[in-house]
Amino acid sequence: MSFEMFFIGRDLPVHRIGLGTGQLVGKGHWGPRGEREDAVKLLRHAVMRGVDLIDTSGDYGPGLAEELIAEALRPYPVGLAIATKGGIVRTSATEWHLDGRPESLREMCEASLRRLGLETIDLYQLHRIDPQVPLAEQLGALTELRSEGKIRHIGLDSVSAEQLRAAVELAEIASVQNRFHLLDREATSLLELCEERQVAFLPWSPLNDGALTAPGRPVVDEIAAAHEATPAQIALSWLLHRSRVLLPAPGTVSTAHLDENLAAGDIELTKEELAKLDALA
Repeated sequence: MSFEMFFIGRDLPVHRIGLGTGQLVGKGHWGPRGEREDAVKLLRHAVMRGVDLIDTSGDYGPGLAEELIAEALRPYPVGLAIATKGGIVRTSATEWHLDGRPESLREMCEASLRRLGLETIDLYQLHRIDPQVPLAEQLGALTELRSEGKIRHIGLDSVSAEQLRAAVELAEIASVQNRFHLLDREATSLLELCEERQVAFLPWSPLNDGALTAPGRPVVDEIAAAHEATPAQIALSWLLHRSRVLLPAPGTVSTAHLDENLAAGDIELTKEELAKLDALA
């Protein structure tokens, strides 16, 4: 299944397991983490293994994750899609400030273009809807950037089904990015709406911040043993089976863990196993 394709915005083909870059920077997505060369090596290994969706954000670092992507992967191979985000200003490792003003979104997008060394960002996601700015103005700014060729597709992060319904009346929305994993199905109604409209759903923290990588859940452990797999692989495989619009992009700093995550796409769960996993929530 890792080689099954999904078309973001109906014209951007990607494999259904990508790579998130939040772990390539420091705690709280602030500052560096480890050696820069290790992050570069991981990104290059991911693309070598066939990963063609890299998920990042302008506020990771801030800016550092995008710089690492450019250092590792430019000139970008044909078919590699990069998704990034804007709409949040960071002032420390613990401070996040929403800023959805049109002029700010334009400035953030253009800064991401410079750091990534791109003329067009494949998927630019509004990191959070700013309640202090009319949604029409926020999406209007992104639509303008799209018409100028600086954005190919527009996405949303951390929204409700109601907010998505409102957004699609104002702009073409190609993706959402919300928390959703084996033990957290709160966004099920949003997922169902995405399925109806063929909107990509990028579940952030698909392994529950690493909690789903460890044994200790009998049902998951039993199924993992039957497939000679790890609990993390079963959790990712469940996402791939759950819906065709789900595109998990787990983060890691280890090439071995990256290879393990990608191998989850080759696991075929039975109907009985899926029923047991569905019942966990």
